[in-house]
Amino acid sequence: MSDPNQTLRAALETSDMLEIDALYAFEFALDDNGLHIEAMDGRANKRWRFTPQQIDAAVYDQALESWTLTGDSGEHRLICLSALRASNDDDDSEVPDEA
Repeated sequence: MSDPNQTLRAALETSDMLEIDALYAFEFALDDNGLHIEAMDGRANKRWRFTPQQIDAAVYDQALESWTLTGDSGEHRLICLSALRASNDDDDSEVPDEA
């Protein structure tokens, strides 16, 4: 989830996955040219492109915990997600007691 006090650009930089218009997108890139998103909708490959100005104009909706982003094709709902990551710091040397 995104922090309502940060910008969309900052949220995107720490995201592993996006949800755009209820579609999950693992393929996305944020660069100097803007945001490029690709997702599958059944068999259809959908693509979105947003300019840096459109990203900067995005508005965070705290009630829906998502961003409203307006692009050339209209308004889109964007949720920035971060994957859960397991720690490699587990101590495997401990063996549980057997009863």
